[in-house]
Amino acid sequence: MKKGSTHKNSKRIPTFRNEDKEREFWSSSDSTDFLDWDKAKVAAFSDLKPTTRAISLRIPETMLEQIRRIANERDVPYQSLIKMFLKDRINQELKRS
Repeated sequence: MKKGSTHKNSKRIPTFRNEDKEREFWSSSDSTDFLDWDKAKVAAFSDLKPTTRAISLRIPETMLEQIRRIANERDVPYQSLIKMFLKDRINQELKRS
């Protein structure tokens, strides 16, 4: 549903001057007052690049050496290999849920 549009028995979504104003509005508003979620459809944004965040992670030096060796054998950067390992493990855990 486009900004400014409504559904039956709903309030009108205001037009916002910027994202900060919109974020402020939605942080204190109930979207069910404005949108009919029963008519909502799943949207896939496959071309979006995920937001990343740098973290500091302390691991034993021997583990880091092993990761670097494996990464070198696979011809991938070691940080990318760590992300691949984490993703695989997260997927395993989510399947168990």
